[in-house]
Amino acid sequence: MNVEPEIRTAAGVVRGRWENAVAVFRGIPYARSPIGSRRFAAPVPPQRWDGARDALKFGPSVPQAGGAMSSVSGGTADGDCLTLNVWSPDLGAAGLPVMVWIHGGKYLEGTSSNPHHDGATLAKSGVVMVSMNYRTGVEGFAHIAGAPNNRGILDQAAALRWVQDNVAAFGGDPGNVTVFGQSAGAGCIAALLTMPMAAGLFRRAIAQSVPGTYFSTRLAAAISATIAAELGVQATVGELARISPRALINATDAIIQRMPELVESWGPMALTPTPFSPIVDGDVLPHAPWRALGGGAARGIDLLVGHTRDEFRLFNTRLGSEVTDEQVSATLVGLAPASNSSGGYRAVYPEATPEQLYELVNSDWLFRMPSLHLAAAQYAGGGQAWTYELCWSYDQEQGASHSLDLLLVLGTLSVEDVSSHPSAGANAADEVIGVAHHMRTDWLNFATTGNPGWAPYDPDTRSTRVYTAEPITQPYPEERSRHIWHTHRFDTLDLLHTE
Repeated sequence: MNVEPEIRTAAGVVRGRWENAVAVFRGIPYARSPIGSRRFAAPVPPQRWDGARDALKFGPSVPQAGGAMSSVSGGTADGDCLTLNVWSPDLGAAGLPVMVWIHGGKYLEGTSSNPHHDGATLAKSGVVMVSMNYRTGVEGFAHIAGAPNNRGILDQAAALRWVQDNVAAFGGDPGNVTVFGQSAGAGCIAALLTMPMAAGLFRRAIAQSVPGTYFSTRLAAAISATIAAELGVQATVGELARISPRALINATDAIIQRMPELVESWGPMALTPTPFSPIVDGDVLPHAPWRALGGGAARGIDLLVGHTRDEFRLFNTRLGSEVTDEQVSATLVGLAPASNSSGGYRAVYPEATPEQLYELVNSDWLFRMPSLHLAAAQYAGGGQAWTYELCWSYDQEQGASHSLDLLLVLGTLSVEDVSSHPSAGANAADEVIGVAHHMRTDWLNFATTGNPGWAPYDPDTRSTRVYTAEPITQPYPEERSRHIWHTHRFDTLDLLHTE
């Protein structure tokens, strides 16, 4: 296996390398770089090349804070940024299950070169693993007059078409593709489940911590107009094409700082860490995922969906500070369901401190309940869904925080990472390998067979895999929150009123 492996793709031959019995190909273009006239356009297939193209290093990141980029175009300083990576344990006609990873990053940032997103551990377990870069921020998710919406998700769909056309040559089965992702990646997957143009591109989906935010065109247009106004322009292709990605990123950062002041107009999304989400435009994305799944849009796709217990702690800017009753009341008015038979959070969680209530309602509104309701919608639409919650943690301050599940599934949280952490629990270093193994095995079983190993969701039993030091299957554990939200319907967020 010392010979550098070469594989012929539709666009040309790529040359990778063997690394610890896994063939790795990095930086394969699945679309042309989004520069010039392609900057705010839908992705187009890559140009063909002659000879063998080295696929030995990750492609450059898409434009984002801290990244290298050219002065005006949407491209980066050193070439193609719409690239993907493949890890395969067998380049023969193996017909292995394929797992395609979509990273998160608040729809603002992220790159497949992140070492925490390495695909080697999953590939060694017997799948072909694929990851990708896709456009983020204004380039990928802003509503721009004259441009298609959801360009970042269109990029993902282009990468999934590449997988259909090429993965068999890397040992994968194009008929057994599971797309999986976390946070913004899970939000994109929930959208892909319902998008007509993504039909047939994957068989199964794993959505880890689905955000509850999908925007109407009107809300997205107001956000884009505010960002563009920072630069003295309008949010059109013609005017934004003259603005550098760096300037757009800086303008976006300025608006993020001001978002809480815009809550009366923009609604609860102004209380989140990002001004971007998928846009329900009736075209690229016809409906919000819960409505679409409830209508049967994904009944033929197996869905595994869940969340961590302490979702919001990673974003909690008040962590370690006092939260007043007045602040809690304002948060409950802004985020919690307006009315329910349970009496609300204070009644259902009488023992909770103001700090705990603040975190609970934010966790529930932004990730926990949207994820649970997605499973319920899939069931209502005639499909099958399985639910999970991660309750194990190693960091006593962060708890079972947002993003911890991806580190465990991908095997990129080491014993040394845990044992050296100043807030590590007493037994965490002894437990991390086992917890990661259980989660990864369940994900692999799901990708291989469509069954992760426990009963699918139904509204009566709500069977849920709960990952603690030893995993257990039980009714959904966050019953009090579920009851508060059980009559709520997640749907498209709209502009409350014009400014």
